[in-house]
Amino acid sequence: MNSVRSRAVKFKQLRHFTAVSAFALGLGGCASMASRPAATPPPPAQPLAHLVVVTPDADHDLLALLLAGEMALNRTDLAAAAGFYGKAMMLSNEPEVAERAAGLATAVHDAAAAQRALDRWQSLGAKPAALATGRAELALDRGDGDEAARQLQRLLGSGDKDAWRQFGRVLLGARDQAQAGRLLEKLATPARLPADPKAWLAMSELGDKLGRHAYAMQVAQAAMQRFKSPETYAWAAQMTFRAGDHAAAQALLRQAVARHPENIALRLGYAGMLSKAGDDAAALRVLDRGPQDADTYALRASLAAGANDMPALAALYRQLRKASPEVRQRNAYLLGQLAQTQHRDTEALAWYDQVGDDDPHAFDADLRTAVILHSQSHVAEAHELLEQLQMSYLDQPDQLRQAYQVDAELYMREQHFALAEAAFNRALQVVPNDPALLYGRGLAYAEAGKVDQAVKDFEHLLTIKPGDVDASNALGYTLADADRDLPRAEELLRVARAAKPHDPAIADSWGWLQYRLGHLDQAAQVLRGAWQSRKDTDVGVHLGEVLWKQGRQQEAKTLFDEVRKLDPHSNLLRDTLKRLQP
Repeated sequence: MNSVRSRAVKFKQLRHFTAVSAFALGLGGCASMASRPAATPPPPAQPLAHLVVVTPDADHDLLALLLAGEMALNRTDLAAAAGFYGKAMMLSNEPEVAERAAGLATAVHDAAAAQRALDRWQSLGAKPAALATGRAELALDRGDGDEAARQLQRLLGSGDKDAWRQFGRVLLGARDQAQAGRLLEKLATPARLPADPKAWLAMSELGDKLGRHAYAMQVAQAAMQRFKSPETYAWAAQMTFRAGDHAAAQALLRQAVARHPENIALRLGYAGMLSKAGDDAAALRVLDRGPQDADTYALRASLAAGANDMPALAALYRQLRKASPEVRQRNAYLLGQLAQTQHRDTEALAWYDQVGDDDPHAFDADLRTAVILHSQSHVAEAHELLEQLQMSYLDQPDQLRQAYQVDAELYMREQHFALAEAAFNRALQVVPNDPALLYGRGLAYAEAGKVDQAVKDFEHLLTIKPGDVDASNALGYTLADADRDLPRAEELLRVARAAKPHDPAIADSWGWLQYRLGHLDQAAQVLRGAWQSRKDTDVGVHLGEVLWKQGRQQEAKTLFDEVRKLDPHSNLLRDTLKRLQP
């Protein structure tokens, strides 16, 4: 594009208006008076009548060139932008225009244009540091390492406060990263680096990015020895850990925490490293001491929960409850989680209610609230809240999916399988082929007696996740329960049992398959072991039926009574008793 103006119009003429003189004609009172019309005097000369104003052509219209350059940049056409700015710099006396032209020409690897722009920029009064930066970039783009080194030395010797930052930017953007790495090691030596730990850390990190790991480690260690600041300790420990010396990294962070016990970031880093090494107890001790913030509280809770350390979780809950109102407000979601671990669901609801709408945990707090309400028999209120979440998060697929899934799972608890199926269907419209949703819908189908649909979902899930243990168990059990394709069921359940030999759910499936195969003694043995591992309603009903078929009705009735106490509304128990005692 040569101009934002029409190519057809290169000149324009000012419109002018000719003044029309009106003369009042003197009319004689006598009609017979003979007279000749007076001659009309010529109009006064119009000074603008023939003046033509010339509009610059496209290559000489500075404003148009700048506008065209910016438009080219907006559409990421760097070559066009470089061309427009190359012309604009010759018309402008602003150093910034020439600077922009030099940068663009270098970016498109037009060395000749970049050199012209740099010379123009220098003639317009470029600052030495900025000019050296531009010349270094051009030299690196051309592969001239010696010239790049000279210009980078000028940059570092300019006294500019941003010299080291610009130095790093130039090397990071170089086409030849190996050459950039050599220049880094040559020029950014510990002897030359300034008395600023940030510069040392930046050069070490740059060295790491450029593949100069030995240099990066050397500078990191030297920075730590010289400044002994939390940041230098943390970076040196990180580099040491990544190099594989985990013990040395831990030792560095231990020193750092001892020197700076008030620094939360150091304590978090040290605790995280201890946890990775499997020493959660030591990590908790590090976090328990010193100032606390939301991150330390959250990590402490995570570590204690991972270790199933209920006393530690209880202690953390008591500590947070006594914190200042501001701290409690910032940690309302965590307090709710901790209250749940202590089975204080009413308190958890109160904490979740304090989570603000702008809190990143607002959705999770509402989701947990719905689950607690449901467990407290506020079933309608729980589903109403989930419906509100579904409306509020229509444009956020991940949250929408979770709201549908929780809704479906609550319906499954209520044994409203048709409603659960509908909720899973809505969720699968949001995230098609999601494994967890397919698994859940398959269970809903199976519980509703829709065996064909259940089998279809589980088979589809196994094509998405071949060999998945849960899917194999679910499909194997569904086939066994329907008393169809028992060889396929046995094949699937053998795979699941080999993967999780002590899983009560898989043991229940295997025991039920043995019952379908007529192996009553083996079925009773497997199901009894599963029942002893976990008092589950389904396992108890299955074991009771096997005992009944073995002629041990009284033992079966006793077991059924125990199951009824666990779940007075069990559909499986009701249907089984109808079959056994018609």
